[in-house]
Amino acid sequence: MSAADDLDPRSSLYVWLAHDLRLYRQRRGLTGERLGKIIGCVRSHVANIEAGRARIDMKQAKILDEVWDTGGHFQTLLFFAETAHDSDWLRTYSQHEAAASVIRIYLGQIVPPPLQTEGYMRALLEESDAKDIGQAVQSRMARQEAILTRPSPPYVWILMDEDSITSEIGGPEVMRAQLRYLLEVGVLPHISIRIIPKTAGAHLGLDGPFRLITVRDRQIGYVGARRGGRLIEAPSEITEIAVDYERIGFKALSEDATRTRICELEAAK
Repeated sequence: MSAADDLDPRSSLYVWLAHDLRLYRQRRGLTGERLGKIIGCVRSHVANIEAGRARIDMKQAKILDEVWDTGGHFQTLLFFAETAHDSDWLRTYSQHEAAASVIRIYLGQIVPPPLQTEGYMRALLEESDAKDIGQAVQSRMARQEAILTRPSPPYVWILMDEDSITSEIGGPEVMRAQLRYLLEVGVLPHISIRIIPKTAGAHLGLDGPFRLITVRDRQIGYVGARRGGRLIEAPSEITEIAVDYERIGFKALSEDATRTRICELEAAK
């Protein structure tokens, strides 16, 4: 049994797309090598697409629709996969995160997961819909450790609002430990923490949190929402997110000024 056999087309639009690509190919009696020649890639890449490890782009979707006369099936499915919420986003995002060379995060009023202490994390989860808080904490801590301590860790660039360090999530003791941890990891060469002061006023980040991950020669974005967001891979949207991140950064304090502010708050607790 191949990896493609295990795919459930109901799990996400991207998986449905991979499932249909294989189904249409097999119905036409085409080999992976032959399909690769049609859409301009090698056989192994076709296998990766059908197994959900890679994705076709809009140019390839258009070729399939024209060659197979589908009435625009693959282009339409890819459009909605790119623009809709992906219920399987966390698994896909985690895979990208594990291979990332740069992770840029804006998370507004909350300290981002890669830099959260266990106590802070638990306090947030206790107010969430998590059914098993202990398991959720363990899973998040494992992801965090994988990012920060792997042999060649990614650069992690964080932008967050000043409210994220002045709030009392979990109470004074939890926040004191959290601030102390930010000071500890903030000196690592691959970590950058910058605060947007309250005096900065309105900025683009107020529209919601997002992340931008560099994986080899491409970038993947994630735009968050209360009950789930969506992954973004379209180059035009990725460019917009990257520009937004830079524009928010223009209003942030420097790394040194951020550290001074965190020290002031930690000393006052």
